[in-house]
Amino acid sequence: MTEPQRGPAPAQPAHQDQAHDYRVDVVWTGNTGQGTSSYRSYHRTHEVRAPGKDPLPGSADPVFGGEDERYNPEELLVASLSQCHMLWYLHLAAETGVLVLGYHDRAGGTLREGPDGAGEFTEVVLAPEVTVADPAIVDAAEALHARAHELSYVAKAVNFPVRHEFSTRVAH
Repeated sequence: MTEPQRGPAPAQPAHQDQAHDYRVDVVWTGNTGQGTSSYRSYHRTHEVRAPGKDPLPGSADPVFGGEDERYNPEELLVASLSQCHMLWYLHLAAETGVLVLGYHDRAGGTLREGPDGAGEFTEVVLAPEVTVADPAIVDAAEALHARAHELSYVAKAVNFPVRHEFSTRVAH
């Protein structure tokens, strides 16, 4: 295994029309020896794997027969929206000179199930609390959320509203 590089970050390439591919392995680990012989004969446990990373333990939501201590796809979708917004937000803050000292999002989503058992998200609400260094930049810090939302790859990919209920505090 190679040691991570230290020192200044590499120069950012000019923005181009580029494609980026993302691949993961999702491996079912819930075969109890009976396969899927019945709805209750198997566990919903699985792992999400990517080269060079620890496996992410997954399952269904407990309401759908999963295990509470594992991440479910619905949580990971909400987390993806939150992560993408945060990463764009921090990038924009660095670019515009808004000194952010802390960022904590308490994101949530609503999934509605239909009579046939199929479901769909009706919305996700991102609720980041951003801590800034100076009261003079609160307005600028809050304005960055709209642009971060416009740039979010994941928010562009979903067919439901992603709302923002952000707050900004000033460090003491």
